[in-house]
Amino acid sequence: MSERTAVVLAGGRSTRFGDEDKAVADLAGTPMIRRVVDRVAPVVDAVVINCRAEQTPAIREALDGVGRPVTFAEDESPDEGPMAGMATGLRAVAGEYAFVVACDMPFVDPEFVDYLFERAPGHEAVVPRPEQWFETTHAVYRAAAMAEACEAALDAGEERIVAPLFELDFVVVDAEAVREHGHRRTFENCNTREDFADAERRLRD
Repeated sequence: MSERTAVVLAGGRSTRFGDEDKAVADLAGTPMIRRVVDRVAPVVDAVVINCRAEQTPAIREALDGVGRPVTFAEDESPDEGPMAGMATGLRAVAGEYAFVVACDMPFVDPEFVDYLFERAPGHEAVVPRPEQWFETTHAVYRAAAMAEACEAALDAGEERIVAPLFELDFVVVDAEAVREHGHRRTFENCNTREDFADAERRLRD
């Protein structure tokens, strides 16, 4: 089996969350990003964190002892959006395939991630579409191909994060497959303090 990598996108400013960095904010006693990495660690061999340079020390501390090699892919030009972060993170991947996930998805389902990796060979992307929208920041990509597609889209002035996908040979994982191989909570993210409070209640139950 070729090496599997998780690319965690943490470089956003989290304006809806407030002044604190959402990536390392406490969620039921654990930094948010640590919850995400701990959940995906059993099904990957390495982790790449995409973030701004000033975030690295706090994230490194939050991930101390995580049990997987962690590499930081810092944004050369911060605040260019998730597509740029994705390209930067994917360029730091050593293996062929990577699972890209946002840092604010504390219920990411490792069994579902494993299923996405299993579907990947022979394709350039495996992307869930449980409803109308593609879950592009909860998908497996052939790292080099998606990085190139993101860079081309950025050069063309494209802002839609789904745009690079249509340049790839991709597989859609529909709602039925999501139900069979995972749970819908895997796509939930925490953008606000209220989201954090709701997630914390469920984590403590």
